[in-house]
Amino acid sequence: MPLFPLNAVLFPGVVTPLHIFEERYRLLVRELAGIESVFDRVFGILAIREGYEVGDHGMQSAHRVGTLVQLTELDAYDDGRFDIEVIGRQRLRVLEYDNSGPFLRGDVELLADTDEPDAAEEAERALAVFEKYRLQLSELRGGPVLAGEMPSDPAYLSYALASTCLLTLPQRQALLEADTAQLRLGMLRRTLHEEMRAMRALPSLPATEVARTRWSPN
Repeated sequence: MPLFPLNAVLFPGVVTPLHIFEERYRLLVRELAGIESVFDRVFGILAIREGYEVGDHGMQSAHRVGTLVQLTELDAYDDGRFDIEVIGRQRLRVLEYDNSGPFLRGDVELLADTDEPDAAEEAERALAVFEKYRLQLSELRGGPVLAGEMPSDPAYLSYALASTCLLTLPQRQALLEADTAQLRLGMLRRTLHEEMRAMRALPSLPATEVARTRWSPN
């Protein structure tokens, strides 16, 4: 499977725009565009652990748990660059890397989200904390922020919250690697409580900003 290392963590259910300008990833996009079935235009996105997205040295190592994404929109420039949009479909884990081609590939296993008996209750608690967090931040900013409905499904709620709230890359990666929605929601709930305490202590330094990604149930 084609793999795309980024200085970001993407989550299932979240739509993300990407600008493609490096030649190796132009090749990746052209390969995907040649696949007849839109549903099969997929690749993996991994957060970079060491190194950079671009440059002579580039990525030195990446996290093995990432997200399977589907190419949904593509706009080509005359000079060969692309603006694309992807939607996260499922978590994945890289079993083995293949560096022999023009861009990174790997053998991967897909990580399923399973139903959990107590996840719905944890989702209600996490959503209630998020509403307080959103209200407190809106008061600091002087207007509504983080607007929009959140999904009710516990797994997708955990991904939507993780992509909306301002978190460090290691925090986002830890959420992506969490085995269950219940665990992710608990981690998020505790993080939001900490952020609200920080905002009360330092109200002149709002603790989050609106994410550039957006949620989609498709």
